[in-house]
Order: sequence, then C-alpha cells, then structure tokens
Amino acid sequence: MRTIYSEQHRLRDARTELYGGELVQPFEKPSRAETVLRVVRESNLGEISAPEAFSLEPVLAVHDADYIAFLETAWQEWQDAGYAGEVIPSVWPARRMQSRVPRFIDGKVGYYAMAAETSISEGTWAAALSSKDVALTGAKALLEGERGVFSLCRPPGHHAALDMYGGYCFLNNAAIAAQYLRDQGAERVAILDIDFHHGNGTQDIFYARDDVLFCSLHGDPEDAFPHFLGYADETGSGPGTGFNRNYPMPPGTPFKQWQAALADALARVDEFSPQYLVVSLGVDAFENDPISFFKLTSADFLTTGEMIGELGIPTLFAMEGGYDVDEVGVNVVNVLKGYEV
Repeated sequence: MRTIYSEQHRLRDARTELYGGELVQPFEKPSRAETVLRVVRESNLGEISAPEAFSLEPVLAVHDADYIAFLETAWQEWQDAGYAGEVIPSVWPARRMQSRVPRFIDGKVGYYAMAAETSISEGTWAAALSSKDVALTGAKALLEGERGVFSLCRPPGHHAALDMYGGYCFLNNAAIAAQYLRDQGAERVAILDIDFHHGNGTQDIFYARDDVLFCSLHGDPEDAFPHFLGYADETGSGPGTGFNRNYPMPPGTPFKQWQAALADALARVDEFSPQYLVVSLGVDAFENDPISFFKLTSADFLTTGEMIGELGIPTLFAMEGGYDVDEVGVNVVNVLKGYEV
C-alpha cells in the first residue's frame, strides 16, 4: 500500500496545550507521525511518496471562506497584537450572546475555536495546508485505480467543522478528500471514523446531505471530548436524514462490543454502495492511549483492517488520532496490513 507523507508536518510544533487546568506539552506532536512512518518503513508496506500541491479550491468546497482567511492570518494577527504566547482562546459566543465575528484577534479566535486545548502556533497554517495535500494526493490515487492508500496526515482533521477548529484539527482532511472524490465524479462516498473521539467536524459538514454517508465509532460524549456532539439520536437532517450514524460507547468498552458496532457500520456502508470509502484512521481506541478509555489491543487493529477490506471498496485511510505511546505505529500498520489481506 502506498503511503503519502510530508515533512511539512513538523512545522506544526506547538509548545502548549490546556489539559486538566495546566499548560502541558501537546499530546499531538511531531513524533506521532515520525513513529508511524518508521513502522511503515520497517514493515515494507509499500512506496512512500510526497504529496502533490493542491489549491484552496477543494478546501473551500467544505469550509467557510472567512474561516479559512482567519486561519491564514491568525498567527500574524496574534503577534501584531503583542501577545507573547501561542494563540489560545479565552472567550466564546456563549448562549444568548451575539454570534458576530469581532474585529480584534482575541475575539476572532474565540469565535472560530470550539475548544481551548488547541493552540495555534507558528507554522500551523503551513502544516495544515500540507496535510490536506497529503489527503488529496491519496484521494487522487484512488481515482487513478489504486485499491488502498494511506495518507499520513498531520495535523489531523476530523474535529474541524465548516467554520471551527479544535481537537488538534484545522482543516478537515477526510471531508476535503471525500468532497474531492465527489467533485471528480463519484456519486456516493462513505466516511468511516474509527478514532476514539467523535468526528464532530465531519458530521457538521455532511449532516444535511445524502451523497456522503458518515459513520463514527467513539467514546460516549457524556464522558468524552467533544462532549456536545456524537449522540446516537443524531441521524442527519433534511435530505441527510438517515445518512449520519453515531456509535457512542462507554468507558471500558472491550473489542467485542466495539467490533459489533464496526460490523453494523460496515453493513450500512455496504448497503450505501459507495464508489469510495474514506477512513478517518484514529488508533486512540487502543487500551494504553493516554486520552481515551477503550480497551482495544494491537491485534484488534489487524482484525479491524480485515473487516474493512472485506467490503472490497477502494479506500483512503487518513490519519487522525493515536497519541503518546510507542504502539501508535504498530496499530496503524496493523489496520493497513489487515486491509490488504
């Protein structure tokens, strides 16, 4: 299986994350991608290549133009305002407040942020642009006839909504790739999100549409980030009713229970009969991941890949979560190897 990877991800090297009331080193850091890449190489999975450069047109097909303009200038505006630290929101348009975009950067950040844990640092925008190129290059490879492609995206993307960032995500790589496949002629595309956290951004983008099926397996938002989206009764709206499926699961969920949810999601994908499948490949459902509470083992990810592969649908795997543990690379490669069995 071909892997798409860009050294540009290293430009996203934030120093701070708000976690448990403290500013800590971010869980989402450059070593994640480097660990995955090392195991990909050691496993002889296949060719590793750099991405092509794409314009902003595929990005603007799923994201608000003003939001993209904000991301492009946020770091410089923050610097111009005289702030010494990284860009972290301190105020939001909460209930019964105006939802207008303020002129000053402090207000702008709060308007476009969904959470305070994700800082914007120097190089964030450049890394995000490269990450979407990694996803789009993988999507293009599917169009050219490849059965499976791994886009080692960093920063990740599934929390990035139409006009919001957070959860370490700025541009929604999976959504951008899915829309690109649609724009290149695919009638139906499915997105399967197996990251531990709900893909709230992907749901937000496609919630009212019937041409992109979205299925997400994740920690119950009663207990897990992002908390305010991802419930089982969220099934789509308007034409999209029935094309959004959430599988929230409680703390301590074992693989047997998770696997049953995956089987149901795959059955729905099969029934939808898409030309292409995009997998938001988070491996933070792993039992030793520092910011999750599921109990999957490394061997379970091999089974996961086998189950996805049985569908026989050309598939793009876009990297999402999986954090500060050595097994992150093994778990990713196990999914990819399982798919190819």
